[in-house]
Amino acid sequence: MDYLGSYRLLGLLLILGAAFFTVAFTANRLLSRRAPSAGKNATYECGIDPVGGDWAQAQVRYYVYAYLYVLFAVESVFLFPWAVTYALDGFGMVTVVEMAIFVAVLALGLLYAWRKRVLSWT
Repeated sequence: MDYLGSYRLLGLLLILGAAFFTVAFTANRLLSRRAPSAGKNATYECGIDPVGGDWAQAQVRYYVYAYLYVLFAVESVFLFPWAVTYALDGFGMVTVVEMAIFVAVLALGLLYAWRKRVLSWT
């Protein structure tokens, strides 16, 4: 395969993807029924008619829970490949110390959240 062969393959895949996208949305537009009505365009939640305004106050702690979850989920994404590679190939002592520092920073963040009583539900 020549130098530009992989770029040709990439271009072909991009063209096929764009064609699939175009065909799917065109078929949706041609085959779907459109009969808008006042009831169909009304805002509702769980089948109950809305009462009052559309603004609701949420407590900040729910955002903190979400933030902590995302923080630790992302950190576990970084930790998992490292652990798999370590189990298969092994690393030097420098890498183990770096990962220990990484885990210590995570533990410090969790300890801080626990000390501030962010993790209690009530």
